[in-house]
Amino acid sequence: MNEMSKVGPGNTPGNITAADMDAERQVTYSVEAFLSRDYLEMEKKRLWPKVWQMVERETDLPEPGDWLTYNVADESIIVLRKDDGTLKAFHNVCPHRGRQLISVPDMLPGKVHSVRGNMRKNFVCGFHGWTYDLDGNNTYILDQQDWKGGLTPELTCLTEVKVDTWGGYIYINMDPDCVSLKEWMGRAGEVLGAYELDKMRYKWRQWAIYPCNWKTAIEAFLEPYHVAGTHTQLLAYGDYYALSKQYGLHSVSSYDTRDDKFKMDESAGTTRAGKGDDPRISTYELIRENFETVNFSASTESLVKAASRLQHELPEGTSAQDCIAYWLKIAKEADAERGVIWPEIPEDVMKETGLAWGLFPNQNILHGVTFALCYRVRPYGDDPNKCIFESYALERFPEGEEPQTEWAYAEATGENWGSVLAQDFSNMEFVQKGMKSSGFRGPMPNPHQEQKVINLHRNLADFMGMSVPKLGFPEPK
Repeated sequence: MNEMSKVGPGNTPGNITAADMDAERQVTYSVEAFLSRDYLEMEKKRLWPKVWQMVERETDLPEPGDWLTYNVADESIIVLRKDDGTLKAFHNVCPHRGRQLISVPDMLPGKVHSVRGNMRKNFVCGFHGWTYDLDGNNTYILDQQDWKGGLTPELTCLTEVKVDTWGGYIYINMDPDCVSLKEWMGRAGEVLGAYELDKMRYKWRQWAIYPCNWKTAIEAFLEPYHVAGTHTQLLAYGDYYALSKQYGLHSVSSYDTRDDKFKMDESAGTTRAGKGDDPRISTYELIRENFETVNFSASTESLVKAASRLQHELPEGTSAQDCIAYWLKIAKEADAERGVIWPEIPEDVMKETGLAWGLFPNQNILHGVTFALCYRVRPYGDDPNKCIFESYALERFPEGEEPQTEWAYAEATGENWGSVLAQDFSNMEFVQKGMKSSGFRGPMPNPHQEQKVINLHRNLADFMGMSVPKLGFPEPK
């Protein structure tokens, strides 16, 4: 595995290396990152102000004057679209006395997710009326002469934040000296970019405040190793043995196999044969089960309908590989008839595409040719035992048929999220509690299947300068 060029703050002394990970050496790490309030406070200084992080989709700011707020830890950022179509971002604070320009209440269940609006022409501080244009320049100060000429434009303008786009997403970075978003994304951005995520639209989007650390939450979705223990009903339909690989800051998981009988090209990704002697039947059963139990998001209706045809249109004895090829062919044709055109994925990308990508620090994208199931997590207040959990589904729709969605608060139940995601929720809270046990020796992640989890902590250590992972197993109690 070739590691992309390191774009973080540099390797922390004693930290594990990309070579260690590629060799699948055993690693453990401290639970401090999950439990410590001091660690949470250091994240506010060393992590969140230094990383590129996803704010929203570009479609959320379609028109000039559209704006929204994005909050992480103690930071609040205003992102807006100017009259010329470009994006700007600023810290949401008046330089006079520190009042938020846009009042942003704490995120509350069922009440506040973010603050947004349109037709914005300027920003006026509600405290003393200082006014700013959409480039962040101050245009009005009451009684400015009282400062005797000391208020320069540099002192009275808003503090700008880097903003860029990738894959239809808006990203911000608070570090004025940060690398470009393109460099930050590296090969992960190139691979996922081939799927044209920018042409997908929200199918649904939901959020919750959940009783676990944000890292506990994202880790629950970084690896398929947990399927056998958590989603036992899925084992009837597919083999979920997995592998994962580091890509510098980011990482990817893919299906693997213990049985050469079911060996397929890694490029199969989310489109794979089911478990059973007749792949015509098992492929349909697998894709239908995934679709229906993952809140109708881990596939599309077109793919499910096409899979249902395999038994009737292919002869008995058709190989799994041929089943997959025919399935994708007829699904692609059916989508084209309704105005959904599939992207053409280059062969070299298909070899790396995998099942799901973990984008450092807090994104996970499970992708298909016409859909994606995505997660984002953030800290909630000053409590290391709580997080903001967000999940959303993207899909390519015929033009004009995209559903209109907003962020909806949803309690962590099967009724709201589907049975599979509810099963994941059932772990997160109790992992958080279990790590506090004096009897816990420390994490022992699977170096083959849970490398995405290990890579998260490797990169966290580089930014944080603390809680450095170590080679080997935890010390016995």
